[in-house]
Amino acid sequence: MGASQSDNITRTSRRKNQAEGVLDVAIIGSGFSGIGMGAELKKRGINDFRIFEKAASAGGTWRDNSYPGCACDVESALYSFSFAQNPSWSRGFAPQAEIQQYLEKVLRDVNLDEHMCYGHALSGARFDAQEKIWQLKFSNGQRVQARKLVSAIGALHLPNIPDIRGLNDFKGEVFHSAQWRHDVDLTGKRVAVIGTGASAIQFVPAITQQVKSLTLFQRSAAWVLPKPDRVISKLEQGLYETVPPLMSLRRAATYSRLEGRALAFNYFTSALKVVEAQAVRHIKKYVKDPVKVQKLTPDYHMGCKRVLISNDYYAAINREHVALETCGIERVNGNAIIDSNGVSHEVDVIILGTGFKTLDAVAALDIRNADGQTLAESWENGAQSHLGCMLSGFPNFFLLLGPNTGLGHNSQVYMIESQIRYIGDALSKMRQHGLASVEVKESVQTKFVRQIQSRLKNTIWQSGCQSWYINDKGENWTLWPGFTFVYRYLSREFKLGNHHCVPRKVEKEAAVLDVVEGELI
Repeated sequence: MGASQSDNITRTSRRKNQAEGVLDVAIIGSGFSGIGMGAELKKRGINDFRIFEKAASAGGTWRDNSYPGCACDVESALYSFSFAQNPSWSRGFAPQAEIQQYLEKVLRDVNLDEHMCYGHALSGARFDAQEKIWQLKFSNGQRVQARKLVSAIGALHLPNIPDIRGLNDFKGEVFHSAQWRHDVDLTGKRVAVIGTGASAIQFVPAITQQVKSLTLFQRSAAWVLPKPDRVISKLEQGLYETVPPLMSLRRAATYSRLEGRALAFNYFTSALKVVEAQAVRHIKKYVKDPVKVQKLTPDYHMGCKRVLISNDYYAAINREHVALETCGIERVNGNAIIDSNGVSHEVDVIILGTGFKTLDAVAALDIRNADGQTLAESWENGAQSHLGCMLSGFPNFFLLLGPNTGLGHNSQVYMIESQIRYIGDALSKMRQHGLASVEVKESVQTKFVRQIQSRLKNTIWQSGCQSWYINDKGENWTLWPGFTFVYRYLSREFKLGNHHCVPRKVEKEAAVLDVVEGELI
């Protein structure tokens, strides 16, 4: 192959996988949020956008979390897009591989392939106030300009690695559940698992029969309820495909049932005592050791931390070769974990089931406004935003699953759909009214934040336990305090009057011929 022919192929490849010129919209991330945002833009006739993804494929957290036993803990009929309902779920709670396949199918069905830019990890972004353009830098050296920037990276992609003395010097293998080492054979190994959250209760049962011994280090017990999972027969799948309203009816019934939890979490917390009693019975059904039963029974009100569901977690812990330690970890020494009582636990593998840095996921990005202020700096006194979608001081910057839009009771995809419609409405109105930039007014943002924080004070999530919902100051910048349909109502329309709006100038834009390494020409 000649040099000129090779150059042409390279140039064509770059055009296909890079943004050319000044993009209208740049979306960062291709999980549920990014794919949903892309679908919304296509529906509104906005096609001048790219979805930048750090990995080689789409899927977000469902691509990254491939640990054994990984599955959704919200019923799949609802944990999916309303505009792309799937009649073919094999189970009530779909496994990770099926959800990943579903997202890939949605991406193809709404024709997002041509908008995807893989291998693009955002390394920096800064708003140019004069040009009303975001200047983006990626770790592969590419630079891109975009009029609007949408963060769709989500909250569950930055693993939380505990600060344990000596962990980095451990003689065996160490990995986080979100970065599962499929090349590490656990057969016959002495395994330690640190953490007992939503991931651990799924992978612990999946590996207990394989390992020689398993030592589970638990900081605090979780409330775990039975998982109403079942196989969905081919006949039932066929009915959903033949009669789509049946799928919609099932989805609506699931939503209504889960939404009812908001009543208990927000208004009638005393009603949770009945469910707590059910959860204790669930423990005693499988765990026969009274010492383990005591360790597994939470000392806080249900709902203060995320409520988990599992049918096999307690049975796994009841096995003789599974030890449950609750005294904490002092350090790691050689191939042993030394607990706070000074007892040494020799292990071959350490698996971290320690969750994610939720708010840090976005704040860790080097996103700066025109004054050079980063997101982290703007959130030093709390992760304030308006509707979890816009930030005062950051024009033309939109967030999906931003502060106080996480859920402790229902499907996060419902919130994502509310937000993509809100942002889509904002972008459509910017076009309609010829606006170069929009920025939420600080007074509007402050009023919203005060209302949310006030409503959170009397919820179950503020009842005193330590959880990833709460920061080190005791503030909850994670969860939405109420019904999801209320959030959908509040976000039903982008109100121009709540924003500083700058009209677009009629300017000549230089033609951009191609994107090359490190610069736009």
